[in-house]
Amino acid sequence: MSHATQSAFAAGLLDTAPPPAGVTAWNSSSPTRRYGVYRNNVAASLTGALAARFPAAERIVGAAFFRAMAGAFIRLHPPRSPLLLAYGEDFPDFAAAFEPAREIAYLADVMRLEAARTRAYHAADAAPLDPQALAGIEPDRLGGLVLVSHPSLSIVSSPHPAVTIWAMNAGEMPIAPVPDWRGEGALVVRPRMIVDVVPLPHAGVSFFRHLAHGYTLAEAACAAMEADAAFDLSKNLAILLRTGAFTTIGRDQDDEDRDHA
Repeated sequence: MSHATQSAFAAGLLDTAPPPAGVTAWNSSSPTRRYGVYRNNVAASLTGALAARFPAAERIVGAAFFRAMAGAFIRLHPPRSPLLLAYGEDFPDFAAAFEPAREIAYLADVMRLEAARTRAYHAADAAPLDPQALAGIEPDRLGGLVLVSHPSLSIVSSPHPAVTIWAMNAGEMPIAPVPDWRGEGALVVRPRMIVDVVPLPHAGVSFFRHLAHGYTLAEAACAAMEADAAFDLSKNLAILLRTGAFTTIGRDQDDEDRDHA
């Protein structure tokens, strides 16, 4: 089979066109039926991969709706790798622009959280930061520390209560009306064997995102306090140490300042 025929064969699996010219079946000169079976198997496999990665989203919209949305996505975004572990990374963005789902404004953010969980599950292993590493540092030098993120770490946020909605549809808590409809954020990390989704207090998203981008503890805390004057540094430091979101102290700003003096 020529490269052109192979390309046409693969492209046709995501369409409704007849088999490309030159394709035959071993038991028939007309391979349309067998090609259709193969096409259906490919579509079912890809839809299954998406459903496995986004189970909460499927539960929110229902299996039939999810299958239709997945089909539209698959036709526009076929996999680029035979490994389907990461397939659907851009499915949340697709869902955000998918007109039939327009009224489910929180759906894409729930899916972004689910995508972060998959990335965390398959990320490299790394030992979390030992709290004693911070305990031995003089208090006046803590603000200058820069921490190294755990390979599995993601920070997600939404203007909707997407973390609560995900938890309800992932079996983490009972499904019930959301009493306080406001934005939520969470830290997603796998410090050991289990992926943790840790809700963050208000302004905690800013604090952890700045730390993950290489800002010092003092800079991250200042950014969080600009977002919310009531930011509780002690509470967020406790989350930092408890969750294993960081692995090591990358550098000490005070030491660097002395080196350049």
